[in-house]
Amino acid sequence: MTASPYIVAVTGGIASGKSAVTARFEQLGVPVIDADLIARELVEPGEVALAEIVQRFGRGVLDLQGRLDRRQLRQRIFSDASARRDLEAILHPRIRERMRERALAADAPYVVLAIPLLTAGSRYPFIDRVLVVDVPEALQIERLTRRDGVDEDAARAALAAQISRSERLALADAVIDNSGSLETLATAVDALHAGYLQQASRRAESGA
Repeated sequence: MTASPYIVAVTGGIASGKSAVTARFEQLGVPVIDADLIARELVEPGEVALAEIVQRFGRGVLDLQGRLDRRQLRQRIFSDASARRDLEAILHPRIRERMRERALAADAPYVVLAIPLLTAGSRYPFIDRVLVVDVPEALQIERLTRRDGVDEDAARAALAAQISRSERLALADAVIDNSGSLETLATAVDALHAGYLQQASRRAESGA
């Protein structure tokens, strides 16, 4: 019997530095499957998900070339919780399934899934461990205003649209503090990598 792959989910709040963490895993040779990239694939012209989005939100969310106008769609859902839930109902099950398929197909001791919007109700039963990338809220706001050129009120609104820091930390099997240097971050990821390799090896030996 072939062991199922060992799967680690990486999540974190906006501007917490998840990309830096997953980039380090990639440098270590770990396959990273990104939910955001899969979401973009799912709304390409011809995809069923795009047709369902147009049916729900109207053709106004398409640009002149018939592609999804992400800015327009973001504006539609940003302050409308019902619309946001409808969009999630279209995309999230498909994202989960495509991530699962790619994780199962990966040829590596373990796989990292980058899932920015992971919550307690996200229904990823195939995940073995959750790694939360964490920084203080003040640092998130500072990074967000600098990165996106928005004011503090807009940055706080972006944070408020996500689950709280405490809710996110409650999901964690491990937490990585990304408030320091890239060198410090790399050292922390390297240590986690060694641990995940051991856990994946035990999984393979047990044939689970």
